[in-house]
Amino acid sequence: MDETVAEFIKRTLLKIPMTEMMTILKAWDFLSENQLQTVNFRSRKECLAQDLVLLCEENRISLNDAALLDMICEDVDLSDMEQFKSSFKKILQRALKNVTVTFRDAEETAVWIRIAWGTQYKKPNQYKPVYVVYYSQTPYAFISSSQLKSNIPLLGQALTVASKHHQIMKMDLRSRYLDSLKTIVFKQYNQTFETHNSTASLQERRLGLDINVDPRIIHENRVEKDRVQRVTREIFGDYVQPRLEFAQYKLETKFKSDLNKGILAEREEPLRCLVKFSSPHLLEALKSLAPAGIADAPLSPLLTCIPSKGMNYFKIKDK
Repeated sequence: MDETVAEFIKRTLLKIPMTEMMTILKAWDFLSENQLQTVNFRSRKECLAQDLVLLCEENRISLNDAALLDMICEDVDLSDMEQFKSSFKKILQRALKNVTVTFRDAEETAVWIRIAWGTQYKKPNQYKPVYVVYYSQTPYAFISSSQLKSNIPLLGQALTVASKHHQIMKMDLRSRYLDSLKTIVFKQYNQTFETHNSTASLQERRLGLDINVDPRIIHENRVEKDRVQRVTREIFGDYVQPRLEFAQYKLETKFKSDLNKGILAEREEPLRCLVKFSSPHLLEALKSLAPAGIADAPLSPLLTCIPSKGMNYFKIKDK
């Protein structure tokens, strides 16, 4: 076999993740099932690649066959993620002598990263790691909370360089539920979540018909309920909302009065307060307020804009 073809095959094999190696080789269909059974897929990747190259040589592989393998790899977009992993790990290890970086392929386009931080003089603390989920070819990464705040800029730099993006998007959005965070960030909440069963709301609207009261009151109540349902549906849709536990609003505003008198009116510093809404399923709770008669419809845009803005931390100041 030509040395150029052998080297090309070897490099192509080395960029395939071990978890995807068998799938790719079967899709390639150049090596027989019996040949693949003779290979130790638990050996080191370098040794595995060399064994596979020898089998390819036995089958008298051509440059076209090798190119087909490369095309299959590009089709599933594996090389990009492998380059990201290699670059990300090198950046952290160059900056910190003691750091442990572990990867696990979670989805077709995502990788979980576990980072145990150390220092130049201390070994990595395996009991307090930080977890990162990075989605290939996007400027988004989801990061768990970390007590070592000083390492966050380094983590951001490694993500930016390894992903080949100008910047990794920083969003004021937090939740324990990764699926909901992903749904909000990628604007998928009106497509992937299940729809409500509207039978209950229809039954509620029909209850008024059985009550012996003035028909005009029944009509007025029905019209108002229909309006509230319509407005709520226009804002939130019929789908179940992404799951968030809270929304936080920091208010900074100066006291305003037509009289321009009193201590507050003369105060230079703005008035500050913190308002926090919390619930096991906040967006669903907000969605139910108006239909339940607890709040007027429509709700304030500050409450309903959370999914569209991708935020549940807000700072509100005077214009």
